[in-house]
Amino acid sequence: MLLKIKHAVFFAALAFSSIAGASEYHGQVSFGGFPVPGATVTATQGTKKIATITDQGGIYSFADLADGKWKIEVEMQCFATLHAEVSIAPQTPAGKWELALLPIDQLMVHVKVTQSSILARPASAAAPKKNDAADANVNKPKTPDDVNEQAADGFLVNGSTNNAATSQYALSQAFGNTRTGSKGLYKGGVSAIFDNSSLDARPYSLSGVETPKPYYDHFTGGIAFGGPLRIPHLLPRGPDFFVGYQWTRNQTAETLSGIVPTTEERTGNLGSLSTTVYNPTTGLPYANNVVPLSSQAAALLQLFPAANLTNSSLYNYERTVLDSSHQDAMETRLDKSLGRRDQLWGSFNLQSVRAASTNLFAFVDTTDTLGINTNINWEHRFGHRIFVNSAYRFSRLRTLVAPNFENREDISGTAGITGNDLDSANWGPPALNFSSGLTSLSDANSAFNRSRTDAFSASASIYQRKHNVTVGADLRKQQHNDYFQQNPRGTFAFTGAATAGTGSTGFDLADFLIGVPDTSSIAYGNADKYFRQSVYDAYATDDWRVMPALTINAGLRWEYGAPITEVHGRLVNLDLASGFTSAAAVLGSDPVGSITGNHYPSSLVRPDRTGVEPRIGISWRPIPASTVVVRAGYGIYHDTSVYLAPALQLAQQAPLSKSLSVANSTACPLTLANGFITCSSTTSDNFAIDPNFRVGYAQTWQLSVQRDLPEALQLTATYLGVKGTHGVQQFLPNTYPIGATNPCPDCPLGFVYRTSGGNSTRHAGQLQLRRRLRNGFTASMLYTWSKSLDDDAQLGGQGHVTTSAQNDGSSGATASIAQNWHDLHAERALSTFDQRQLLNLQVQYTSGEGLGGGDSLRGWRGRLVKEWTMLTKISTGSGLPETPAYLAAISGTGFSNITRPSLSGAKIYTNSAGVHLNSAAYTVPTSGQWGTAGRNSITGPGQFSLDASLARTFRSSTKYSLDARIDATNLLNHTAFSGWISTWNSSQFGAPSAANAMRSLQTTLRLRF
Repeated sequence: MLLKIKHAVFFAALAFSSIAGASEYHGQVSFGGFPVPGATVTATQGTKKIATITDQGGIYSFADLADGKWKIEVEMQCFATLHAEVSIAPQTPAGKWELALLPIDQLMVHVKVTQSSILARPASAAAPKKNDAADANVNKPKTPDDVNEQAADGFLVNGSTNNAATSQYALSQAFGNTRTGSKGLYKGGVSAIFDNSSLDARPYSLSGVETPKPYYDHFTGGIAFGGPLRIPHLLPRGPDFFVGYQWTRNQTAETLSGIVPTTEERTGNLGSLSTTVYNPTTGLPYANNVVPLSSQAAALLQLFPAANLTNSSLYNYERTVLDSSHQDAMETRLDKSLGRRDQLWGSFNLQSVRAASTNLFAFVDTTDTLGINTNINWEHRFGHRIFVNSAYRFSRLRTLVAPNFENREDISGTAGITGNDLDSANWGPPALNFSSGLTSLSDANSAFNRSRTDAFSASASIYQRKHNVTVGADLRKQQHNDYFQQNPRGTFAFTGAATAGTGSTGFDLADFLIGVPDTSSIAYGNADKYFRQSVYDAYATDDWRVMPALTINAGLRWEYGAPITEVHGRLVNLDLASGFTSAAAVLGSDPVGSITGNHYPSSLVRPDRTGVEPRIGISWRPIPASTVVVRAGYGIYHDTSVYLAPALQLAQQAPLSKSLSVANSTACPLTLANGFITCSSTTSDNFAIDPNFRVGYAQTWQLSVQRDLPEALQLTATYLGVKGTHGVQQFLPNTYPIGATNPCPDCPLGFVYRTSGGNSTRHAGQLQLRRRLRNGFTASMLYTWSKSLDDDAQLGGQGHVTTSAQNDGSSGATASIAQNWHDLHAERALSTFDQRQLLNLQVQYTSGEGLGGGDSLRGWRGRLVKEWTMLTKISTGSGLPETPAYLAAISGTGFSNITRPSLSGAKIYTNSAGVHLNSAAYTVPTSGQWGTAGRNSITGPGQFSLDASLARTFRSSTKYSLDARIDATNLLNHTAFSGWISTWNSSQFGAPSAANAMRSLQTTLRLRF
């Protein structure tokens, strides 16, 4: 049994939020602007409940609440109990709680009952049982006649004759001002985590060949300090502050597998192939399948490692690589009350990450990011019913990418490849993609990008009887200042078309060796880009408590994200005639179309200001005194982030940039030496967007019914629906199937067109059964059945196709470009995230709860057995859809990854020799026709995971405690694949593309004081 041990020692109550997924949360309770000591603050999440008491300044603090939603409750004698739901995260602002007195009739009753009980019953007397009404009435003392005396005494916390700290009826310590021996106002600590791979399970090998297990280690340390900032005579009542710093030094091992040219193939000897390769110049077969080796190919072959596997049917090379990540993070917070009605608070966060990643070719690329996030918030109270909030938030992220060959070696220049970027920052090889499964050669691109956001917000909350009304507005000013080239070294794709003869499919490696690519693409120039965008919104909501059994939350929101502009107008779109019969470039600096005569805005995309979003939620208890609760909701949500991806494309086009996507042909001959050339048959720009592009939005609706069942069970049935409109669609205008005649020889080719005609639907049913904590046992089961359909090119994280990746066939098809531009509806299919069935099960047991759990045990046996918490999580679900791809160049363009094969009628799924898909289920598309295989028509591998944990807290005194926890991921060491390789003309078709992480064990110790 291979396991991983993680040692951790924590020396403070204030630990960093990122450690174990927990965050510090604090706040202040006040009344009339004055702090309230002794208030009980309870945080509840599921069955977990943590309580604390406010100090002399009304301050409370939870050292490490698990990230997520918590219910916060504030209780104080004679005051109304406050409730709220708070999302705990590393940057959660401090809680602000303003208590309100109970109504006078409730206050008098509360004071009479509470005070008379205190006066009449000694502290050692047993309280009446809650379920025994007769005993309670008998034992209840009579209420004194002087009501005013009771009311006055009821407000006393400490200091009265009957409630003094020295009295036999005194309140417990740490309540109110009775804090003998309490901690100081300042808290701080140091934390450290160290673990290594000495007992880690061996990573899964896709080749089936076990390699030596690599060694790696992790280290995380932190320091934190906080409390009131007090400087005599200068800041006698300064703000409360928190300062923390954390550093992480990690290494991660990964086993990579691939196919590389063999020793014979490196010399041009392809005699072992069953396929005959032909000379593209003479049309005759090469003798003995021995092809001449171009000088460019010979130079690039030096970058491929030598094969080191002979006993694998799918791969002939494997290596283990180590990636590293160094992270430093700092966080500060300040919180200050300004008088009775104003509160000021803010935070500052800084994070620096330096990461290095290594690929199968041993290229080491480094990424350096530096992020700053800060905010300042102000709240003003007008009376007890009106609150006004305003905030300013600033964030900046700098990203620096340094590829392996930057300023080191000009691979392309030495190999004799021309037409690409000569800047030393972009030195390196071109990207090489192969249809047969040969490992693609690639490297990162140099980049120096800076993003900045300035956000302003203001809101007002009005609490009036049954209505809680909130109105507000937000403004975000966003900057993206980038310095990078999109595809400076260019991309070549090889499909075997150059060496194919009559009745022969050719061989992609043969094309590469003789130096004749099937397609090429490149984009560089105009490296510096300065994008700007403004996003506005305004909203109003009303939380209306119609009656005790009915609550309605209704609101209206308007959101508008302006299309992105470039400071110097350096954006290029295509001005297109009707039917895509002609095209000409139009610039943001001179936005007048030379073909249509249309006037465009500087963004080259017209704004869409129709972002109205009504929302409503209802909670209803239809049967009095019943546990049945019905909840329903509806809302509309817009996606204002859709403009950045096309803006990056528009900024990298001719005449400002060299941007090509071409296919090899008689009219446009391509070679490795001279493959980045302008051809008359294609446009000089490879991307265009509809100037009337609309912002996509989703309508969501939900209906759920909840009911309590016997044995502490609760059942919830939920239906969820989503309808997406104006989704992103992409297609290649004027393209036609392989083997067909060009229907419009004079029409422009070679560019992607993005529009907003996509639609999507998702329906889901959920059934949740939960057992509340009882006798130490709690559990929950959530089953989801769903189905999602779309013809959206971006839904599900597919994203946009960039020139540097558009010919990549190494990982299967990309569904972001429609196969047939005349039939976009044919792209409607299962969404990439459509997981038909998903089951999540969680079981937790804590020993020493209830008689059966050893509650009655005392002494050392009780200390040994009690308070152990065991948690098990199981997740299992069906596979995700994948698209079969047939990697072949689209006639007249440089795109080779949008065609799909045709169905043969054979069964798709098989399981033999590590292959899970049947290649015989598909055939080459009929000449002149598109492939008949549907988008996302393959179901990927099912998913399963089982995680477990064991935890306990050891308390040595009232001030010190030790938390011990063991977490096991993938406890059964079960292999789960993330997907299949779905490129049909790859020799690895149907093989797993990657495997999820294997078993690991993590032990954590935390000392609190």
